[in-house]
Amino acid sequence: MHNSHYSGLTHRKQFGMTFIEVLVALVILVTGILGAVAMQATAKQGSFDAMQRSLASSLTQDIIERMRTNDATASATNVLSSYAGTGYGTKNLAAPSIRCDAIGSLCTSAQRVANDLYEWEQTLKGSDVKSSDASNVGGLTGAQGCITIVNNSATVAISWQGRTATSDGAANNAIMKCGTSGSKRRQILIQAFIF
Repeated sequence: MHNSHYSGLTHRKQFGMTFIEVLVALVILVTGILGAVAMQATAKQGSFDAMQRSLASSLTQDIIERMRTNDATASATNVLSSYAGTGYGTKNLAAPSIRCDAIGSLCTSAQRVANDLYEWEQTLKGSDVKSSDASNVGGLTGAQGCITIVNNSATVAISWQGRTATSDGAANNAIMKCGTSGSKRRQILIQAFIF
């Protein structure tokens, strides 16, 4: 039986891909690669922000431990109140004339306060890690430290600049606002009793 409807068509098998199929495959491949690159950039940024927060927490604990180890025998409140201040990291404190970093060096409590604050500020600024052009690269970005003392209670705050704009890290903080306000400000605050 011969069907006249199909008589003019010849059946061929198709081999390979058409040009449109190749273009669709390329679009899908490029989209996947761009998504992977964007995910990597976001992960790197999150890692940097986490490292900054970890460093700020460590620096906050550092100054609290320095306060605790200072000899605060007879005048505990006076020695402790000597640590109070704002803007550490931007003050450019001069190195104390008497350094308390040699073995067997005896320093008074006041001399230890001066050394502690100088060393803490240098660490905030990242002066312990230098680039090839001798600029500081090891600290927090735009770091500022603030210390308040009320009797034996110490409140230490460190603020720094994050990489992306979010809400101000200290805008709603009723205890202490440290650093320059703005949508990139991050802040960590720790309170401790020093005895």
